[in-house]
Amino acid sequence: MKKTKIVATIGPASESEKTLEKMMKAGMNVARLNFSHGAHEWHKMAIDRIRKVAKKNNLNVSILADLQGPRIRVNTKEEIVVKSGAELLLYEVGEVVNTKNKPFIFLDKKNIASKLKENQEILIEDGLIKLKVVENKGKYLITKVIDGGTIKNHKGVNIPGADLDIEIITPKDRKDLEFSLENDVDFVAISFVKNGENIRSLRKLITKKISDVSKQPKIVSKIERKEAIDNLEDILRETDVVMVARGDLGIEMDESRVVILQKEIIAKSIHYLKPVIVATQMLDSMINNPRPTRAEVGDVSNAVIDHADAVMLSGESANGKYPVEAVEIMGKIIEKTEDSVYDDVHEALECETESCAEYVVIVRSAYELAKSFNAQAMCAVSVSGYTAKLISHFRPTQKIIVATNNSKSFRQLSILWGVNGYLFKEKKLETLIDKAVLEAKKDKKLKKGDKVVVIMGRVVDNEKMRLVGVKKVG
Repeated sequence: MKKTKIVATIGPASESEKTLEKMMKAGMNVARLNFSHGAHEWHKMAIDRIRKVAKKNNLNVSILADLQGPRIRVNTKEEIVVKSGAELLLYEVGEVVNTKNKPFIFLDKKNIASKLKENQEILIEDGLIKLKVVENKGKYLITKVIDGGTIKNHKGVNIPGADLDIEIITPKDRKDLEFSLENDVDFVAISFVKNGENIRSLRKLITKKISDVSKQPKIVSKIERKEAIDNLEDILRETDVVMVARGDLGIEMDESRVVILQKEIIAKSIHYLKPVIVATQMLDSMINNPRPTRAEVGDVSNAVIDHADAVMLSGESANGKYPVEAVEIMGKIIEKTEDSVYDDVHEALECETESCAEYVVIVRSAYELAKSFNAQAMCAVSVSGYTAKLISHFRPTQKIIVATNNSKSFRQLSILWGVNGYLFKEKKLETLIDKAVLEAKKDKKLKKGDKVVVIMGRVVDNEKMRLVGVKKVG
């Protein structure tokens, strides 16, 4: 059974209940909804279907709402073919055009053109088309086409390094956030995050709607711009989860550094006890082909070897021809990599302990105890999910069994490396370990005679108790 989790984007190719069921059984742990596309009616339908299918099959699949963020897009009535060396005019939407038959496009955000200086690069559609500013005319830009191609309406625009005064949480994001909170999603992703303040702003909006922290979705910060790299530790202190969004990151920064940056982000996220997802084009060729390239197989394996909590499918599962096969193959790559020696953790992974030093010591002791006793599993009660996250951090070879009576925490366990969650209605927390062990035995994750290291994160009357012991499965 794989320990690295799979996040899969849901779209037209995967929206049917039949396909969702196959994807869940193949190993999808988190269903991502991309709010850059689709009306709320469609997203509501998708949420209802995901929950229905997960419940029917007794599977723990959470839902991630990915907010679009301040994406700049092309606004043009028809496709425009531009050749390298040619001139192209860029207007802000709403401006009056006086081009004298010169080709032009609009940008869908105001107050962009006036901020860009001569020689500023502008990239369209993931960098396939490259422009350079020749002259700023205030209301519009004269640019030279460096790399030509066909410019299509609504394609994304990246302006690397430009200091643009754009709201990170847009009016559209606020509406999508409100919808997502009303539908009790488990994670909310913030796009183009620059610093910790952006995350605090999002958390305030969430808290305004849902005051009970135990019922709030976790925040996923997408690292996809230079400012985020510069302020990574600030972001890590504030966020709940990290996503290495390599698509825009590879456009905003030197693409030759993306793999190195990915490794640095994963390592720092683990150090700060933040689950980390590696995303974008992992099995991209499977949008059209039934099998991935060797390079894509290596890409997934590399993320697993770096100990990422999860790997993600985007277009492969949202609008590709082989959404189920993409999940199946990703799961197979994960399992083969985890079975190899290259995935092994030989020394306990260090972590930031400023706020929880004593608890980290106890969980690390449990981790060492499990190794020395040759235990088959580590089992914990975790109401908030924090104890589960701590155990997961050490990447033990043992199975991780976690019991909780909080339905939101239960679903959020689905993103944590190696964690198998069990939900109970029982309020007496001290009884949950035995119940979880029994259920794990029924699921054939444990068998009679197995040794289990037990951690009780919280017991009666919310008193924090750091108990560690060894239990034998009867």
